[in-house]
Amino acid sequence: MMLLVQYTLIFSSVLILVALGGCFSEHSGVINIGLEGIMVMGALGGALMMKFLPAGTPAPAMILLVVLAAVLLGMVYSLLLAVAAINFKADQTLVGTAMNLLGTAAATVFVKAMNTAADVNNVSSTIQYIDAKKSFLVYINGFEFNWFMLITVLALVCSWVTLYRTRFGLRLMACGEHPQAADSVGINVYKMRYAGVLISGMLGGLGGIVYITAGVSEWKFENGVAGFGFLSLAVMIFGQWKPTRIALAALLFGFFRPGQRLHRLLPPQQSEPPQRGLQYAALHRLSAGAGLHLPEIQSPQGRGYPLRQRATLTAASAGPGQRGCVWLLRRHPYLVSDAAFFLPGQPGLP
Repeated sequence: MMLLVQYTLIFSSVLILVALGGCFSEHSGVINIGLEGIMVMGALGGALMMKFLPAGTPAPAMILLVVLAAVLLGMVYSLLLAVAAINFKADQTLVGTAMNLLGTAAATVFVKAMNTAADVNNVSSTIQYIDAKKSFLVYINGFEFNWFMLITVLALVCSWVTLYRTRFGLRLMACGEHPQAADSVGINVYKMRYAGVLISGMLGGLGGIVYITAGVSEWKFENGVAGFGFLSLAVMIFGQWKPTRIALAALLFGFFRPGQRLHRLLPPQQSEPPQRGLQYAALHRLSAGAGLHLPEIQSPQGRGYPLRQRATLTAASAGPGQRGCVWLLRRHPYLVSDAAFFLPGQPGLP
């Protein structure tokens, strides 16, 4: 039972962190499908830091440096989505899918090249961190407490306060609900969306290093993160883009994740029947599917739509065929419901 609680909490921590990252991105108006690739990059940064730090590094320094490496690499990688989706107005779903494919492939090639340079016979994509991982663990009466659990709780509290109790959070959500309205009152939508995507990369990268240190002391990067990025998206939708509900959904999903493998982790005399693992797996998949079909989910209304600037038509800027429209608007302003007149080629919100 203790083992089940332990693995439930650590896997729930991964889901909470990555789902909160997706929450920030979508509240800013950018759909981040690339969380899977961001997790891989964050895991790579943290694993490399654990590999190359000297053996006698104090635990606080180890934790801080590993977290910083995972966060920074996740943020840098998320810039691909930010530049493509915000500046170039590319399709956000396609960019995120490409990031997922590129993240796993790039990490695999890099680790294999590093291992081959150290030993020509070593062509694996595995990084070991047996001793470094001990810095993250504290044993309390048989319970393996991981410092990432505490970091997750702090991130959850900070996310709730940031979104609902700060000017930054309210502006961020305004950009995700109606970017044109936010732009009309002076909010820089581009900066807010960049901030949302970077926060998403930060939390996604942190979730990646938490995932690869959950119960193992080495990781083969050609396996990616086993779909946890997509599962985190399901948790985010199941939690209706709200941090507290995301935490509850993550606990539910996190309970089924170790449950389907519990019979492999326990000693033979304590293990559950093999069919119990299949039952856990079936419930896990059903709960994930239920999160994608909840009725009346209030998602950010402007997510996925690029900001399209509107232009005000004046007599000086109007062409010969448009001056009559300017005169008509001045004489009869009640004929239109918007103070701005849209120029051809510059539509408003779809």
